[in-house]
Amino acid sequence: MNYFIIIALLVAVDQVFKYLAEFYLKPISTFPIIKDVFHLTYGQNTGAAFSILQGKQAFLIIITSIVTIAMAVYLIKSLKKQNRLLLISLTLIISGALGNLIDRVRLNYVVDFLDFTLINYPIFNTADIFVVSGSTLLAYFMLFANPNNSQKEG
Repeated sequence: MNYFIIIALLVAVDQVFKYLAEFYLKPISTFPIIKDVFHLTYGQNTGAAFSILQGKQAFLIIITSIVTIAMAVYLIKSLKKQNRLLLISLTLIISGALGNLIDRVRLNYVVDFLDFTLINYPIFNTADIFVVSGSTLLAYFMLFANPNNSQKEG
């Protein structure tokens, strides 16, 4: 399986959704899918997760680029090990990081559009879903599925 093709496809999906949000949601601000539960709401985030580091675009671009390159190198080196959970987690994280990086470089902000109004959760996007899903899988791999993870019995 070519994980870099999957990365390209996931980044394309993310960018298409963000384009649609820019085109259709920006003029109307929000569209309720399930009223007071889940809306499509247009947002521009100039920070990182939960809007931390607002306005620090250059810093976020540099850090995201360095981390993404390091993860891509690690992904290439991990292809020989054939641990699918590790490879899928890295693929998802890289895809999400690239999706948001493209926004930062192109627009100077990240387009957000998924809004769980029921729990007043911050608006997010598909790239964020990829990063969180990949990070969750990576944490599981590191804690439970990694054959090199030896736990001492006490």
